[in-house]
Amino acid sequence: MKDDVRFLQLWDLYSPLLTATQREITDLYFNYDLSLAEIAEQKSVSRQSVSDCLNKCRRQLESYEEKLQFAKALDELTAEYSEYMTQVERFIEDEQEKFPALQRLQATLQGVHARFETERSDGVVGKVFREE
Repeated sequence: MKDDVRFLQLWDLYSPLLTATQREITDLYFNYDLSLAEIAEQKSVSRQSVSDCLNKCRRQLESYEEKLQFAKALDELTAEYSEYMTQVERFIEDEQEKFPALQRLQATLQGVHARFETERSDGVVGKVFREE
């Protein structure tokens, strides 16, 4: 499961670098949750060729990340964002009675959280990932 989440993160970043066939197969497998057999039937190829394609894509995406490190940079920025937003939210809570303008800032921040799909949980602001 953890490998699948990592793969999807890399896929989101680097899928334009894959061939159209690789993108389609990985999309069917991870986003549409089709089995190897279902994809093989739909693409008129063997189950083994679908498996080989997925494994090759994993290696390619890991290679792209090793060289470009976009996912690492994104993770670092997300952590920084979470830290800063948590501090701002705590400040607003503590000081909003003294400074009414902070209520407008809080409303603006809620819009930012919605836009970037972040939530507040246990006093910490950040991305929340749920298993469906």
